[in-house]
Amino acid sequence: MSESATLADTIIPLPPAKEIPSTFVASVKSWWSAGEKESAASEERLLRKLPYFRPAGSPPATPDHAHPVIAQSSRVHLDDPKQYLNTFSITSTSPSPDAPAPAVVLHGYGAGLGFFFQNFPALGKWAGQRGTSVYAVDWLGMGRSARVPFQVKAKREDIDGRVREAESFFIDSLEQWRNKMGLETMTLVGHSLGGYLSIAYALRHPTRVNKLILLSPAGIPHDPNSTVPSRELTDAQATGASEQDRPEPANSERVQDLKASQQEAQRRELRSRKLFTYLWEQGWSPFQVVRSTVFWGPMLIGKYSSRRFIGLGEEDTRAMHDYIMNITLAKGSGEYCISHLLAPGAHARRPMVDRIGALKIPVTFVYGDQDWMDPEGGKESVERLRQAGNGLGRMYMIPHAGHHVYLDNPKAMNDLLVKELDRPAGSGRTSYAA
Repeated sequence: MSESATLADTIIPLPPAKEIPSTFVASVKSWWSAGEKESAASEERLLRKLPYFRPAGSPPATPDHAHPVIAQSSRVHLDDPKQYLNTFSITSTSPSPDAPAPAVVLHGYGAGLGFFFQNFPALGKWAGQRGTSVYAVDWLGMGRSARVPFQVKAKREDIDGRVREAESFFIDSLEQWRNKMGLETMTLVGHSLGGYLSIAYALRHPTRVNKLILLSPAGIPHDPNSTVPSRELTDAQATGASEQDRPEPANSERVQDLKASQQEAQRRELRSRKLFTYLWEQGWSPFQVVRSTVFWGPMLIGKYSSRRFIGLGEEDTRAMHDYIMNITLAKGSGEYCISHLLAPGAHARRPMVDRIGALKIPVTFVYGDQDWMDPEGGKESVERLRQAGNGLGRMYMIPHAGHHVYLDNPKAMNDLLVKELDRPAGSGRTSYAA
């Protein structure tokens, strides 16, 4: 009997994800059942799609491995015993002495590592072929990591102090995690706020980062910019992806076409901006607003899930909703960073385009062709890197994809991820066509 069959026989099956609530009564039931146990189950439901995932309590691996990798979840405790980072690991069963640096996947604002469930199969295959590892980590105070108090002591007018404290909350915990995991260097794959924080980490710990792959990163350009964060709540999932889709090097025409659609969306949302700006500056988070509705919360989240992940299919949409609902209803923590790092409109208080020139490593920017994140920052950053003597900057556009490029067109995104992970650190030159 194969190891896969033996493992499958020993794993206790999980019940399927519940229906997305569409009535108040169903919403109350969902709210009542949410908690740590349900949160763990909702994440595991996504991870069990990998045939080599080993849930907690599984028997140890036997010598006749059916797969070249093993995947498992764990809590990695930091220097403070009350702090831990929820970690998903895909490790090679035959590590190579010449293996490339492991990839560390970092989610965006208020999300979690489960969002990348469609990318893990390709990343796992890459890890097995290269004899290396892939990790996905929930930022401190987000996802299923420890929800510790988030505080910034700097005064409101001390922008530099606020930014540094907020960045340190995440950067310091990631550095402690790297040390606990025994990793010398790593390639960071960061989405949205995770992209911003990946750059911040690389700037503070340059010898620990092999390369950066930034998926629709936040906080790159100056203001005014054409980023429209409200579209995260209103846009339906981009559809139409096919096996023939390929990532395309960005050029001025593509960037301007995307910016034109963003600017039109900006004009339509100006009326609601004043209230949004007030709540933002007062330190409210979108998730705090949802939690404040109490019993209505699951139904509000359901409206978002049904629209944003409609392209996933019914079963996966329900699974994603269950996952998002549980991490959203958890105690607020790292989410309160947002007003310290970003100003209303989601542009950085200290834009990364002004800081990125210090990096000497390959940096790849990736945007969806229907993205709501302003691509001008990526374009200018590649140029800033080139002017600083680093010709290893690249920028791509993924067709049929919005802000969640990795979910909207996983095939094209996975092809690009593997390509960039395999790119030697000193190869190539700036890739951006004017």
